[in-house]
Amino acid sequence: MSSDPWGRVDETGTVYVRTADGEQVVGSWQAGSPDEALAYFERKYEGLVVEIGLLEKRVKTTDLSAKDALAAIEHLREQVDAHHAVGDLDALRARLDKLVELVEARREERKAQRARQTDEARHAKEALVAEAEELAQSDQWRAAGERLRALVDTWKGLPRLDRKSDDELWHRFSHARSAFSKRRKQHFAQLDAQREEARRIKERLVAEAESLSGSTDWGPTAARYRELMAEWKAAGRAQREHEEDLWNRFRGAQDVFFAARSSVFAERDAEQAENLKLKEELAEEAEKLLPVTDLKAARAAFRSINERWEAIGHVPRDARPKVEGRMHAVERAIQEAEEAEWRRTNPEARARAEGLTGQLQAAVDKLQRQIEQARAQGNNAKADKLQKELEGRQALLDQALKGLQEFGG
Repeated sequence: MSSDPWGRVDETGTVYVRTADGEQVVGSWQAGSPDEALAYFERKYEGLVVEIGLLEKRVKTTDLSAKDALAAIEHLREQVDAHHAVGDLDALRARLDKLVELVEARREERKAQRARQTDEARHAKEALVAEAEELAQSDQWRAAGERLRALVDTWKGLPRLDRKSDDELWHRFSHARSAFSKRRKQHFAQLDAQREEARRIKERLVAEAESLSGSTDWGPTAARYRELMAEWKAAGRAQREHEEDLWNRFRGAQDVFFAARSSVFAERDAEQAENLKLKEELAEEAEKLLPVTDLKAARAAFRSINERWEAIGHVPRDARPKVEGRMHAVERAIQEAEEAEWRRTNPEARARAEGLTGQLQAAVDKLQRQIEQARAQGNNAKADKLQKELEGRQALLDQALKGLQEFGG
């Protein structure tokens, strides 16, 4: 008979293993010595130790599922319970029990982790839905569209929830995207209609602008071009493929007109500048007629100057008042000289002036006598009243005498 701390072989070749529940038959060995029998079944035990060790490592270091781990543990437990090995089988059972506890703990931990991940995924998807519903009302078509596409990618990267919850959230999310797409489609359809209307309006404006480009009716045509420009701006933008071409034609037509006008105006400005120079010379020549000493000669000379003046064309508008004012001043001076000469040589006017002077002189003499008489009688009040009347008549007499002097009297 042969034995070791965990088993023995009896004289019949039966092999036993010692356990906490007593000896258990391992098997029968007839092929050799008892020591060889114990060594064989000890190797069986060592094989179980290795397998349990490997399973412990897989459970601790890999993502082995709880189901597969428990199945592997149960398979090893059946081998241990079959008592086909010699060794500390109770220690192996204890290791397997601990391994079961570890697997269960890992399963609960994973379950809690999955619950956390599901909760996080739910919150994340609810946040995506809320943002999508807000974006559905946006008019920032490009930015909102790009953001919604990014939200879809984010959604695809999140774990699925339970079917009911996931379907409900996806329905809201999808509905928000559809609502945005519908609004965007309507917006651009309306925009296309507006741009088509703008194209038709601008083609009409271009046609009119081109028809006016050869006009020489400078003022009204320039005013009409300003009106056309205001209508162009009010029309809005046409489609991109038409807008630039229409604008180039519209602007080109205006450029033709305004270039022609500028050329004509440049020639006119040069001509008017020369006219101004000539009129300034005539104004200077006219001013030399003053003061008038020989009315007949001055009148004839001014008439000659004025005829040459009228033959000269327009001058720049801003210079016109000054140069014309100089001529008008000379003209007025000659007219005043003519009026003075007429008054001086008109017999009827001289007679009227002499008659008026005589009447006023008689009235003044009469008032003086009445004043002297009133004072002699002591009637000072009457004298004072007559004195005021005398002052008024005397002023008229002085004026009449001055007018009579103009006649050389």
